[in-house]
Amino acid sequence: MSAVSVQSGTAGVPDGAGGPQPVGAYFERMPFGRAHVLIALALFMAFVIESWEQLALVYVSADLGNAFALDAGRIGWVLSAVALGMIPGALVWGPVADRIGRRAVCLWSLGSYGAVALASAFSPDFTTLMVTRVLSGMALAGIYTVTFPYFLELLPVRLRGRAAVYLSIGWPIGVLAAVGVTQALSGMGWHVVAVASALAALWVFAIRAWVPESPYWLAARGRHTEARAVLLKLGAEVPDGTRFAVVEPERAGNPLALLRGRLLRITVLMLIVNFAFNWGYWGLQTWLPTLLMEKGLSMSSSLGFVALSALFMIPGYVSASYLTGRFGRKKVFLPYVAAAAVSGVLFAYSGSLTQLYAANFALSFFSLGAWGVWNTWNGEFYPTALRATGYSWATAAQLISTSVAPSAVGYLLARATGFSSTVLFITAFLVVALVVAVPLPETEGRDLE
Repeated sequence: MSAVSVQSGTAGVPDGAGGPQPVGAYFERMPFGRAHVLIALALFMAFVIESWEQLALVYVSADLGNAFALDAGRIGWVLSAVALGMIPGALVWGPVADRIGRRAVCLWSLGSYGAVALASAFSPDFTTLMVTRVLSGMALAGIYTVTFPYFLELLPVRLRGRAAVYLSIGWPIGVLAAVGVTQALSGMGWHVVAVASALAALWVFAIRAWVPESPYWLAARGRHTEARAVLLKLGAEVPDGTRFAVVEPERAGNPLALLRGRLLRITVLMLIVNFAFNWGYWGLQTWLPTLLMEKGLSMSSSLGFVALSALFMIPGYVSASYLTGRFGRKKVFLPYVAAAAVSGVLFAYSGSLTQLYAANFALSFFSLGAWGVWNTWNGEFYPTALRATGYSWATAAQLISTSVAPSAVGYLLARATGFSSTVLFITAFLVVALVVAVPLPETEGRDLE
């Protein structure tokens, strides 16, 4: 199976004047135009939906627990069910995206998610709810896994890092949407919130209309005419009859190739960072309202606190976007994670409401700024034939963490572990992510393979 080769310094050299060029050469001088804006909007909203779905029921967990007479442990499992289903889903959809294309996976994934999520809203008992939530997670995993690598493969090289970080702002927007929908619809019951989440899948029609297939993937499959047509749509100048340079590496979508040669070390480090970093974020966010109530805030005040925290994520992303274009992925990611860990410690030992707010806002700013850089950096480690597969492993590591962290933190809370000890335990995972990320290679300014 073919994949795009990596060559630098070849921008603007047409086929026949120095030989066929890799697709990446045509992205080096590509302008950022209307087509990119529509692509960014389509995939941005997809990321909003992904965030919204994972958090919507968190904020109606009390109503959910009352409806099915669930204790805190079983509520934790319901809240983790989507992430649990996304683990096998990601591991399947990623290799599929490397074989049948990014666009097809986005469309099938989001469409099937909407159908199953709608069914989950009418679950008559706990078992049915768990099954449908797991299945909706399996369906959603496709677009969740592909969104970032897909976006990277459609962007001009010079803007790839900055634009992809902005795409990450979809996460706090999704958080705000989840809080807003909860406040507006919670009086009608958790069922209505679940239906609203499912209907968001209608956005699949916008993706179908605005987002073309990746030219990297098309060229790697030998579909040169289609790859040229997409590049022209994106504003590149590509001579008629161009055939792109390709090589013959590992079979597309072969997971075992991630554990061979130079990719083995990257894969191991990448998996640890994804697991630890996500635990450091998700373990806190899932139980943040409960932890804040231990500090004396009411549930409504806790939700307001969460909403304000989400707002502080946005300048974190914006600053990280600006800095990664100037200094590279690593020189932004590492200091931001370090600052997030320090903020976590300060949050754990906050002695007043003012300190609590300041520390958590700093934690939101730096941890989500780091996430924006990581989403980009993580999508640039692998060649085209394995990019979605590699990202699917990264996603699975995140989701294992997402599934385990709420239950583990819930266990600590059930054992009456104090606020400070629980937050410090969660923050320790940020330190692990920081240390393990140090050996990873810089990718800023490089063509995608």
